[in-house]
Amino acid sequence: MSLRSLALAVAFVLLVAPLVADAQPAGKVFRIGVLAATSWPPFDSFRQGLHELGYVEGRNLVVEYRWSDGRQERFPGLAAELVRLNADVIVTWGHAVAMAAKNATRTVPIVMAASADAVGAGLVSSLARPGGNVTGLSAHNPELEGKRLELLKELLPRITRVALLGRTDNRLYPVFLAEARSSARRLGLRLQPVEVLHETDLPGAFARMTKERADALVVAPDTVAVVWRAQIAALATKRRLPAIYLHTEHVHAGGLMAYGPNYHDLFRRAASYVDKVLKGARPADLPVEQAAKFELVINLKAAKALGVVIPRSLLLRVDQVIE
Repeated sequence: MSLRSLALAVAFVLLVAPLVADAQPAGKVFRIGVLAATSWPPFDSFRQGLHELGYVEGRNLVVEYRWSDGRQERFPGLAAELVRLNADVIVTWGHAVAMAAKNATRTVPIVMAASADAVGAGLVSSLARPGGNVTGLSAHNPELEGKRLELLKELLPRITRVALLGRTDNRLYPVFLAEARSSARRLGLRLQPVEVLHETDLPGAFARMTKERADALVVAPDTVAVVWRAQIAALATKRRLPAIYLHTEHVHAGGLMAYGPNYHDLFRRAASYVDKVLKGARPADLPVEQAAKFELVINLKAAKALGVVIPRSLLLRVDQVIE
């Protein structure tokens, strides 16, 4: 071959190479199923975490979102739907949601963005060795009930009666109730459990709190209750009941104060679990991590509406103030 012919051949190869590359099959497009009671903002942190790891919706990622709108009975059907869609991994928030997903499949990997008592609920064999198709992050910490009561006592030193609002359909409610009772005794407080099942039960529940002369309120951890957050905050303000919550979204909806795990951090870390699973890691081999960051959030507008003055000791420790 002459030098001229060789040069033309090389030029031809260089010219068509990009076209050949473009004609190659695109990389795998992963399908993630997301299942929860509500599309609460921490899922924004989950999406951001995926993006930072190179996953872009519409390019190499499809996300199927399924929200139950606070209706726990919808979890099994929605989980089964995600399995039928051939999700590569299912991401859940809350132990009831994770259990519904596990009951729907023993093969599709399940990543808990945040769950309570994964071991006690039978989701995993142990935190160190999950042993099945479920792994992720745990926000379980019943001792926080005591911490929230302590914060209420610091905010309102003269309180003697505290209502605990819990949903009877929450399997972990008795665990939180037992811890709250123990902490209340230690703090010299009288605890008044007030139980509901549906959102329509809330007005009557708050009427009972007023009738029983509750001075303040603790809302037991519950992902379904997050869906009810606006009504709970409005009723607490109407009844002039200073309330403390686990989830900060209650405070953004008008509640007074929240203390608990930083869910944005948990959901961002959940993205790394999804990445590991999509790259071939087995959930059985990925230890369940526990919440490492906690935050105190206070709503000054709510405090003003309730006639509550936030002491300087709390303001110095607050992580976020809503005005």
